[in-house]
Order: sequence, then C-alpha cells, then structure tokens
Amino acid sequence: MRAVRLAGSLTQAEIARTTGLSAATVSNIVRELKDGGTVEVTPTSAGGRRARSVSLSGDAGMVIGIDFGHTHLRVALGNLAHKVLAEESEPLDVDASAAQGFDRAERLVGRLIEAAGVDRAKVAGVGLGVPGPIDVESGTLGSTSILPGWTGTRPAEEMKDRLGVPVHVDNDANLGALGELVWGGGRGVRDLAYIKVASGVGAGLVISGRIYRGPGGTAGEIGHITLDESGPVCRCGNRGCLETFAAARYVLPLLHSSHGSDLTMERVVALARDGDPGCRRVIADVGRHIGSGVANLCNLLNPSRVVLGGALAEAGELVLGPIRESVGRYAIPSAARQLSVLPGALGSRAEVLGALALALSEMGDSTLLDGSLPSATPAFT
Repeated sequence: MRAVRLAGSLTQAEIARTTGLSAATVSNIVRELKDGGTVEVTPTSAGGRRARSVSLSGDAGMVIGIDFGHTHLRVALGNLAHKVLAEESEPLDVDASAAQGFDRAERLVGRLIEAAGVDRAKVAGVGLGVPGPIDVESGTLGSTSILPGWTGTRPAEEMKDRLGVPVHVDNDANLGALGELVWGGGRGVRDLAYIKVASGVGAGLVISGRIYRGPGGTAGEIGHITLDESGPVCRCGNRGCLETFAAARYVLPLLHSSHGSDLTMERVVALARDGDPGCRRVIADVGRHIGSGVANLCNLLNPSRVVLGGALAEAGELVLGPIRESVGRYAIPSAARQLSVLPGALGSRAEVLGALALALSEMGDSTLLDGSLPSATPAFT
C-alpha cells in the first residue's frame, strides 16, 4: 500500500522489486485489495510487454497540501491516486500575521473541498510548508528575523486543531526539494539541492534519497553563507550574506531608478528574456552569487544535481550559465564535473506538490521517502 501510495501507480513487477515480495505474493495481495475496492488495476505496457498497473482507488482517501509563501497562499487537494482534484492560490502577506494566515488557509481548504465535491471525512492528512525554519523536535517556528509575526507558533498543531486531521509541517525549500525529487527535476538521483530564490534564499537538501534537516531543522540556510564581511546588513543580523546579493528584496531596488518601484522578480525575468540590458546584468550577477553558494555546497556535500526553483528559474540560461561559471571557478574540480544545474520542472507548484508528497509519505508511516521509488513514478496531474 505504501509503495503504491507514494508512487501513484506501479506495475505488479515494480511492486515486487520495490517491496522485496515475491511476484505470487504481490499478485495475491493485489487481488484481495482490488476485491475490497482499495486499488484499481488497469492494463498497461512496460518494456514492450503487457502488464497491469496498480493504483489506489480515487475514493480511498484525500490529502491536502498547503504552501505559505511570503506573498502567496497556495492549497491543493489530491487523492491517493495522485490526481489533483482542486488547487487555488491567492495573494497573502505572510509576514503580517500568523493568525490571519491560518484563517485564510482554513477557509481556502474548506472552499476547495466543497468545490471538489468530496467527503471531508476522507481527508487523511495535510502537508504544510512555511518560509522559515521549523524546530524538528517541537514543531515550533523560530527565527524572529525571518517571520516575526510567526515566532513561537506551531503551524502543524494550529492547523490540526482547525482541520481535525494530522498535519505535517516543513519549510518551503524542503518541500520544493521533495516535490522535485519525486516528480520533477530531481527524479532518478539520490543527492541533490533544491535552491529557492524569492524573498529569501534557501536550500532543500537531499542526501542518500532523504530530506536532510539537521538536528535543529535549520539545514539548508544557504542564503546566510557570508560572501562579503563588509557587505550589506542582512535581516539575520550579519553582513554580506548571499541573500543580500540574490533575494528579491535586495535585488529589485537596484532597478528602481531605471524601471520604477513596482517591479517584481517575475517582471525582471520577463524583461531580461526580452533583451533588457539592465535586467540581464542584474540576473547574471545574481546567478554568479548563487553559484558561489552552490560551490560551497559542492565542496561540502558533493551533490549530483542542483535544481533551481522560484521565479528566477524562469530566466533559464541567463541565470543558469553564471551559476555554472561560478561553480566551475570555486568548486573542487571533481565535484564541479559531477554536478548538473537544472531549472525546476514543477515551477511555482513545487512546494504545494511537495506538501502533498509529505502528507502521503507520513500516512501511517513515520519514515520519509527513502529514494527507492522506481523511475516511472508519475506526476500529480
């Protein structure tokens, strides 16, 4: 059940390889589950041969993904067959008030459940992402400098009280990494870093197929690597952090005098793709700074892949090229040669799909994804 739940659908041969069960045992279990209405079996082809694909019944249960960004709230409702039944995003100043954010999320979840016409009692779990560090043991959101209005809150407990189902929480970069690992640009690798550049800069780290959080839950804060000890003061209190050279809140003012004060990173990327020299220069500079941080990751962790997320990823080679240039200059040559740098495949949906994946992975199981899913794992649709 867990193998099929996490993958979306598997052939019986893939189930046998994933679980270590014999083909006969798998066949018997699938027959029992099909007779009970828990799974659906459909003909398919695998390697040119006829096979049967097993997926959980669309009526077997639902999961919810909630993604709190600094400027948005996105919620998705999916079933255990990996089909998104409803999804919606709306603007939200998450820095303002935790209570307001929880209220908005509760209302949006209710609206999506009603719109999808599903039984609320079938919701089995919720995955929730926040743009800040979560203490692994207590579930408390810390850092007063990153989300001052959320300091000391326990998002999982708050939403569990409101929704009445188990809620599992992680930071947005980790969920982006999880989404890309399972369904996006990280498929097929066991060691990667998902770099998200938005209002801040963070990284979700995957080591040996698992999300690595560190004992305090703060692993991956790549935005606070020091690039210049005499540089701008960062919101964390230090000077010259990577974030002060790459995050939107620091980068956009560089273009205000020439492009106006209402710029967004999405607009800068669009202008750069259209050939605007100022925007192209700023994006290239940001890419080189990010590449310095990625080079540090290469030297420490030696990942095989870096996936760039957030609005900046839409700039394509305008930003990826400078990242690779800095990696080539500052990383150990052997580590740089083994690294591929790619844009995220899931776009702005990476975090909310990662939240759905988190909810699926935690259903009746305390372990996280172990990286053993077959390469044929399908995406949420």
